[in-house]
This record gives sequence, structure tokens and C-alpha cells, in this order.
Amino acid sequence: MTQKNNHKTTITHEEINELPLGAFEGKVIVLSEEKNVTRIFAEINKHTVVGFDTETKPVFVRGHQNKVSLMQIALPDTVFLVRLNHTGMQPAIIHFLENENILKAGVALRDDIKGLQRLKHYTPAGFVELAEMSKKAGLEVESVKKLTALLLGFRISKSAQTSNWEAETFNEKQISYAATDAWVCLEIYKNLSARLV
Repeated sequence: MTQKNNHKTTITHEEINELPLGAFEGKVIVLSEEKNVTRIFAEINKHTVVGFDTETKPVFVRGHQNKVSLMQIALPDTVFLVRLNHTGMQPAIIHFLENENILKAGVALRDDIKGLQRLKHYTPAGFVELAEMSKKAGLEVESVKKLTALLLGFRISKSAQTSNWEAETFNEKQISYAATDAWVCLEIYKNLSARLV
């Protein structure tokens, strides 16, 4: 799906609501066992650019803070949902986060990086902030929702955003939401890269 209005620099909520709903339709692998981490990250490390996001169980009490429980990594046809509250911050995960040769494209990455550093300290490298790329490309939108609508021509559902990311098992809505959020980051990166050539 490509957006026809390439000259547009912004998009309204009304325009977004008129777009068809889109979601990631490839393979989603939920990684919750420590023993599989090294093998899966060996697969991820073959790629030079990935879509990236994290999820944290929402807090409804002022002053309380939950830890990041999920890290999403999108390859073109597969999204890995890494359940950090099950796997812990394994050496392979730290290596990935510190690898400057793998570009990790996402939005509001500073929060993701900080949240992950609360689990275990690491030196972040290779993170690409899509909001900054968007500005360089002359666009006036920064959120994942608006960038997706403007650049990819569809809207994404945010209804599962505030669900329980520490649940024993994820429901289909959570899996689709988490996978889609990381995948669109990869697609937005490709689109903005082409504009910035």
C-alpha cells in the first residue's frame, strides 16, 4: 500500500479515520524462553535494518513505574516479540542493542532506550529516530500513527496499547498490535530513506 499524496507534509485525524485499517500479516514469533534467545538473535543479526519498539504494562497509580516487558523487532517478513520479563536481558540482547551495524528504527526511542537501561545497563548504538528523519524529509508528523497514515496509506489500531503486557499469554489483538507497531517502523524507515536520498 503506497500513499498517493507524496506532496503532503501532514495529515488530519479525519483523514486518518478514512483510511483502511492495516496490520502486519507475516510471521510473528513470540520469544519467551531464555534458551532460544541466542539462536533467534543470530537470525536478527543478519539484517542491517530492523523496526524497533517496546511495550510496558500501563500504570494507573501516580509515581509507580513498571519495567519494560516486551521488545518488538521487525524484519521484512517476520516480527519477533521478545518477552523480556521472561527471558531477561541476555548477552545476545545486549549485543544487539549495542551493535551499531544494525539500524534499529523507531519513534520516541529515547523512552525505549531508557526503559531498557533500567533492566540492564548497556551503551545504545545504531538507533534511528524516525521523528528526526521525518523532519529532515520536510514532514510535519512525528507519531507512528500519523507517519503510517501519511507515508504508507493505512491506519493502525492502537486499541491494545494499554493492555497488560505482563499477561501470562498474549491475545491475538496484542500480538497483532505489537507486531504491527514494529513492522510499520521498518516500512516508514524505508520510505523516509528513499525521500532523503
